Parts: sequence; structure tokens; C-alpha cells
Amino acid sequence: MWQKLWHKINNSVTGGAFLIAFFSFLSKIFGLFRERLIAHNFGASEMSYIYYSAFRLPDLIFNTLVLGALTSAFIPVFQKVWLKNKEEGLALASSVMNFFLIFVGALAIISYIFAPQIVPLFTPGFVEWQMQDTVSLTRVMLLAIIFFVASNVIGGVLNSWKKFFSFSLAASFYNIGIILGLALFYPMFGLIGLAWGVFLGAVLHLLVQLPEAIKNGWRYKFKLKFDSNLRKILKLMLPRALGLAAGQVNLIVITMIASTLTAGSIAVFNLANNLQSLPISLFAVSLAIAVFPTFTQAVNENNKKMFADNFSTSVRRVLFLLIPVSILILVLRAQIVRVVLGSGAFTWEDTRNTAQALGLFAVSMFAQGLIPILARSFYAHEDTKTPMMISIFSIVINILLSWWLAQSMGVLGLALAFSIASIINMLLLYISLHSRVKDIDDNKIFRSLIMISINAVSAGAIAYAGLYMLAPMVNMQTFWGIFIQGVGAGSLGLLTYLILSILFKLDEVDIVRRLIKKVWLLFANGKH
Repeated sequence: MWQKLWHKINNSVTGGAFLIAFFSFLSKIFGLFRERLIAHNFGASEMSYIYYSAFRLPDLIFNTLVLGALTSAFIPVFQKVWLKNKEEGLALASSVMNFFLIFVGALAIISYIFAPQIVPLFTPGFVEWQMQDTVSLTRVMLLAIIFFVASNVIGGVLNSWKKFFSFSLAASFYNIGIILGLALFYPMFGLIGLAWGVFLGAVLHLLVQLPEAIKNGWRYKFKLKFDSNLRKILKLMLPRALGLAAGQVNLIVITMIASTLTAGSIAVFNLANNLQSLPISLFAVSLAIAVFPTFTQAVNENNKKMFADNFSTSVRRVLFLLIPVSILILVLRAQIVRVVLGSGAFTWEDTRNTAQALGLFAVSMFAQGLIPILARSFYAHEDTKTPMMISIFSIVINILLSWWLAQSMGVLGLALAFSIASIINMLLLYISLHSRVKDIDDNKIFRSLIMISINAVSAGAIAYAGLYMLAPMVNMQTFWGIFIQGVGAGSLGLLTYLILSILFKLDEVDIVRRLIKKVWLLFANGKH
């Protein structure tokens, strides 16, 4: 019974979306716990400054060459080869893994050696002791990216096979490693223990995916065949890698600007950004990952209706979920920050600054949520150049706005610049996709956007009134008082949104209802 149920969940787009969303939520819960530990121990201080800054160089290498670039180019090519010849598919996967282990490993070694010269370029505002600690943490984190290379290739294979379980679970194990670094390694080894927690998380990220990959036929081969398929992957990767490199440069520039602002600016920006990323990862990224193989199938079969239907449904589902969430985050930002982060060294001033930054991030959540789906629409057409060019243009806008707005608004200017650039990125991607694929169901998407926005704003108004209504009933000086106020007002807002959506008969209510029904049927049918 359970084996049949598990097979249905782990081998379908609906089941995959459910698994990815569920474990993404679990991962984000671990992530919030991680952020709370950081805030509790360090607040928005020099220590958190150092910790977040140490990620910049490893992330520059890994995020540029592996995280997004490899998977976006690898999956479409691997799928075609695997369906034709499984042995050639396994050989291709091993060649890709070996190529990147050698290439990224060499970059990691060079970066390890020259870290004292490279890191100061990212943090010009740091004093000598801060710089030394950042270099030490950076060197340990550079070792972690070797494991991430292997892990992401295996994850790409599992994704191609529509095996989503361990792929979805890996991020939670990564966060568990970081939490262990904070809880165990930091008291034992000091600040360097945080970096060893990241290293442990990377190892766990790999190990948790290996059993399912091996069970389903993956075998590592010690070979590097530089054939047409590998060259095609590298060719498809190049534009994506350039776009991601620009994105990492963007983060580096933001870190540089923040390091010259008031103490705690880097921590405030990162904490607010991590908070707002939870619903985006849960609702948008998980859906984009699950629907990507379907986009690719529709393009390969030249089935324009299949592509348009899946694209329209995915976009409307993301808007239906993210717009009300972003409005409620804007209304409840202070309560969210205080409940999630407000303990120990995290002061009220830290809370106020992080909440304001979170509110500015929330303005663009709908755009950030649509970008993964829009980008994968291009990748399915084996077009990585268009998203790259748009991404680089948006990043230039972000950097210029960050420099300009930070002079008058401080760290809040960085958050506002990020939101403006994200909206520009999304709009340009949508316009470009429309010029390529004429029918993407624009009218239905636009009508849904208008109605969803009206309902969400109404729900936000009710939630705002709920804050004032509940404030006299609870002790606002305690954790539970703020928690009850926030949950109560948020629940009123969500209930209002749901009622209005049903009354106005939004199609998206039916989309979500059908999704829930499909998930329920997966469980129900699995019991027989």
C-alpha cells in the first residue's frame, strides 16, 4: 500500500510539486531556526557581519558555475540522452561531474591560497581582525563547494528522472549542518565552528541523495568524455553562468556598500532577505522546479497548447499565493521579525531596521516568484542567452540604485533597489517570452492579477485593523503577546482573502482546489 502511494507521489509532477513544497517548507523552518540562532548569539553585530561576508567568495564560484547554470543546462540534455541510451546518459552524468570537480576544485584551491588578497575586495569597510576572521571562515567554506558540485549533479539526475524525495530533502540536511555548527561547533571552536557547520551541511546535502540515486540506477564512472553532449551543456551553461556571475557581483557590491554603512547593515539585509525568501521558495521555486520537465517535454513535442496551459496555470498559482502573502508580510513585518529573530543579542533597533527592510523586500515578492518560472520557460527552449542579458541589465540597475539610495536611506536603500530591479527583471522576461511564444494566455493572467490584487489589499486592510483590535488584549512586551497578535491578525487577513476569492469565483481557487484534490487522490488511491 505505502509503496504504491510513494511511487505515485515521487513520480509525478503533482507529487513532485507537493514533495518539493513540503520539504522546502521544512528546510525553511530549519533555516528560520538557523537565523534565530544567529540573531540570538550575534544580533546585527560584527560577528554576523563576518559570517555573512564569508559566503561571498564561495558563493561566487558555486552559484555561478554549478547551482543554477549546471542544472538549467544539464537536465534538458541529460533527459534526451537518457531516453535514447541509459548507459550513455550515465556516462554523460559522470563526465559532467568529473569535469566540474576538476574545474571547480582548481578554482577553490586557488581561491583558498589567495583568500587574504581576494576577501578584502568584498569588504572594504572591515578592520584587520574582521578581515582575518572572514578569511578563515571563507577558506573552510571553499572546501564545502566540492561536495556541492557532486550533490547538484546527482540532484539534476534525480530531477530528470522525476525522483523528487531526496532531492527535496537535501536542503533541510544542509541547514541541519549549519545549525549543528551554531549549536555545537561554535561553543567548542569559536567563530570558525560556524564555517565547519556549513562544511558539514554540504556533506549531508550529498549523502542524503546518494541512496535514491543508486537505487534508481545511477553509477559513478571514473571517466571524462568531452563529447558533443558535454560541449552542448557547457555551451548552454555559458550565458546562464554569466548571468549568475553578474548576480554574485551584485551581492558582492551590496556587501561592499553595506560594509561602509552603519554597523549591522550586512546582517539586517541578509536577515530580511532570508525571511522573505521563505514563501518564494515554498510557493514559486518548488513549482518552477517541478514543472520544468513538463515545459521541456512540451517544447520537445512542439505542443504549444501544453506549454501555454502549464505556463498560465503556474503563473496564476504563484500570483494567487504570493500576492496576499506579500501584503500580509508588509502589514505584519514587525511581528514577524520580532517573533522569528527577537531574542538574545537581537535588539529592538535591530528589529525595527530588519522589519523595514523586510517590508521593502515584500513589495517585489510577486516578481521574484515569477522569475524562476519565466526563466525556465526560456531554458526549456534551450535559450539561456535572453535571461542572461535581462538579468545583467537588471543587476546594473540594482547596483546603480543601491549606490544612490544607500546614501540617503542606508541599508533600506539596498532593499528598495533590490525590489525595483526584481520587478524590472520580471517585466522584461515576460515581454521577451511573449514575443517568442505568442499565446501564453495573457488575458486570463491579467484578469487574475487584478482580482487577486484587489482581494489581497482588502485582506491586508482587515489584518491591519486586526493588529489594533488585538493589541489591548495581549501583553505586547512578551513573545507570546506579539505572537498571538500577529497570528490572529494574519488569520483574519487570510480568511478574508479566501472568502473574497470564493465570492468572486477566481479560477485560481479552483486551481488550488484541484491541486489539493490531486494530492489527496495520490494518498487515497495509494491506500487500495
